[in-house]
Amino acid sequence: MFYWLSAFSDGGDVFNLFRYQTVRAGGAFLTALIFGFVFGRPLIDFLRRKQKKGQPIRDDGPQSHFAKAGTPTMGGLLILSALMVSTLLWARWDNPYVWIVLLVTLAFGLIGFADDYAKVTKQNTKGVPGKVRFGAGLVIAALASYAASSFHPGDLTHQLAFPFFKDLLLNLWWFFIPFGMVVIVGAANAVNLTDGLDGLAIMPVMIAAGTFGVIAYVVGNANYTEYLGVHFVPGTGELLIFCAALFGGGMGFLWYNAPPAAVFMGDTGSLALGGALGAIAVCTKHEIVLAIVGGLFVVEAMSVIIQVAYFKRTGKRVFLMAPIHHHFEKKGWAEPQIVIRFWIISLILALIGLATLKVR
Repeated sequence: MFYWLSAFSDGGDVFNLFRYQTVRAGGAFLTALIFGFVFGRPLIDFLRRKQKKGQPIRDDGPQSHFAKAGTPTMGGLLILSALMVSTLLWARWDNPYVWIVLLVTLAFGLIGFADDYAKVTKQNTKGVPGKVRFGAGLVIAALASYAASSFHPGDLTHQLAFPFFKDLLLNLWWFFIPFGMVVIVGAANAVNLTDGLDGLAIMPVMIAAGTFGVIAYVVGNANYTEYLGVHFVPGTGELLIFCAALFGGGMGFLWYNAPPAAVFMGDTGSLALGGALGAIAVCTKHEIVLAIVGGLFVVEAMSVIIQVAYFKRTGKRVFLMAPIHHHFEKKGWAEPQIVIRFWIISLILALIGLATLKVR
């Protein structure tokens, strides 16, 4: 919204600053951060009053988790509120990619909210049936993938770009839609699986968002894409504002989610933020890079897939408990130790993801 103030500029005043994506990204970050600090405590108090018993704890989980009983969930509402308000204030409303990512985020947030609500009201860890959540996610992802491909430049429509081979494109034809669905739904569920310890999911999400903010800004700028040898996708630079807002909202939430957590993100936040990352990757044509930057989420999801498949086949387990962060808990690692080490891994993977922009 603030972008339109640039219409009052004569080219040499403060209104001219609103033309620049970097300036508006900074504004989006600060707005979301302040929003989180101001409304965080009132929201937590409200959730605690309404939920009473808080998020139900798995009976088969690590013993240390029973001490968290009573902690309210749905803290993702804080992140999503800060993200939505900040993005709408600072991003251009005529940019289709912003609306695609915003609507995907909101839609997956609603799925997560329904799941959290079912868990809290029934005091059961099962929530909404997995098939229902998965099916709804596929529909959302299909619409988002189709919309994104409709706005991609003609030479990139339905194409899969490879990060280390800049001149290589694979035409997926209409299989690009199912591929995009896998990316978005996979990212949403992978982040959801990672959200099992205080602060574990939100920092890697913030790191990935910061990384993709840079990628979106570069991919949307013809000068940078020519210099770096990456594909130019006009309009994606505006997603920098969304990513900055996500980073700021995530930081505001982390203030309350740091161990010991005063509130859990819940599926409301994890599904929404994972879906957002997947949608950004599809919009910027950096789907494979998401697998690198979000490698921690990939490992968490794969640990569950491997555990379930191996147990069904042999009746035995590969890990002491899945997702893999619980495996390390069972091995005796302290929760903060796991969280911080996983943060470090996420940061390393993000740097590798950024390095793909320069590799020719």
